[in-house]
Amino acid sequence: MLPKWFNKWNRDNPTDVERPAILVGAVGTAVFAGIALVLLGQPFKTESLQTGPRGTAMMVTKFASEANGLGLGVPGFQATTSAPVIPTGGEELAGDARENVPPGLEGLTVDNYDRLLTAMQAWTGIPNLFEDPDSYQTTVGYIMIGMTRNLNENWDGHVNANGEVGVTCYTCHQGQPVPSNVWFDAMPLKATEGWSAVQNRVTPLTSYTSLPTDALRAYLLDYETIAVHDLESRAEGVPGQDGYPAIQNAERTYSLMNYFANSLNVNCTFCHNSRAFYDGAQVTPQWGTASLGIAMVQELNNDYLISLDGLLPPERLGPTGDIPKAACATCHKGYQKPLQGTNVIGDWPELATSGEVAYE
Repeated sequence: MLPKWFNKWNRDNPTDVERPAILVGAVGTAVFAGIALVLLGQPFKTESLQTGPRGTAMMVTKFASEANGLGLGVPGFQATTSAPVIPTGGEELAGDARENVPPGLEGLTVDNYDRLLTAMQAWTGIPNLFEDPDSYQTTVGYIMIGMTRNLNENWDGHVNANGEVGVTCYTCHQGQPVPSNVWFDAMPLKATEGWSAVQNRVTPLTSYTSLPTDALRAYLLDYETIAVHDLESRAEGVPGQDGYPAIQNAERTYSLMNYFANSLNVNCTFCHNSRAFYDGAQVTPQWGTASLGIAMVQELNNDYLISLDGLLPPERLGPTGDIPKAACATCHKGYQKPLQGTNVIGDWPELATSGEVAYE
C-alpha cells in the first residue's frame, strides 16, 4: 500500500508521478543501504598503524580489507610448501645421486633436495630448472641460491625485523622466470652542462612524476649519499661541491622517497617524524629497518645481479642493454611486509644458511 500523501499527489497531479516516485525510491534505497551497513558491516572501514607520538599525524592508514587481506602471491606459496624430511643418518646424498646439483646443496639428502628442487621450479616458473648444465638459467640459478642464502644469513636485521619471515625464490619471482618490479635504466643517462638530463621523463621509476629517473641507480647501485639541500638559506660555497648537497640532490632524494612509499604502500611518517624530518634522532624504528634495506639492496645489486651481465639473453635486458636490478618493490610489491609477513623460510632451512642445515 502506498502512503496517503502519494495517493493524494496522484489525484491532484495525475500527469506528474515521476517526482514522488523518485523520492520514494531514494528514501527506500537509503533505508536499504542503512540496513545493509548494520547487518553486513562497513565495507570501507580503515585501520591505522601509529608510527609516532599522538597528535603528530604520524600514522599509516589503509582500508581494513587491504590491511588484513593476504597478498596475491600467498596462496601460490602455500600450494608449493612442504615440511622437510628430518634426516636420521645414512641417507643417500643429492651430490651422489643427482646431476647438476647447485653448489652448496650437494650435502642435502635426496628427499630434501628433490622437494627443494620441485619447489624452486614452481617458484620461478621454470619447470626444467637445473636440468641443462649449459643453460644460462642454470648458471643464474646457482648465483641466486647463493644470494638467497646470504640474504637470510647476513641480513637478518631487515628480512626478520619483526619476526621470522625470511626470503626464498618465491618472495620475488612468485611463479615467474623474471620477478615483477625489477628495474632498468630508463634510457642512456648522458650529462648535459650543469645537471644530468634525467628529469621530465614519464617513466615508472618516478611514478610518472617529473622527478629524476636515475635515483635507483644513484642510491641503490652507485652508493651515492642520500641527502637534501642545506637548511641555511645562504650557505657559503657551491652546492653539490663544497660539503653540502645541491637542490638537484634533494630532487633525486625525493624521487627515491616517492619510490619507497609506493613500493611499501606507506607514507612519509612511516619512517620520518612529521615534526622533525631533518632530525635523525627523532625517526621511527622503521627508519632503521629501511636503512638496512638500502644497504642490503646495494649489496644485492653489486655483488650478485651485476654479475649476470653477459649471461642473460637480449630479451632479458633493458632498453639500454642493462641487466635487471632489484629494489624495494621487487620483494614488497606494494605491501609493508613482503607477502604480508608470511614466514616463507620456516619449511626451507636449506635456503637459510650457507653452512650446515639445521633441521628441527
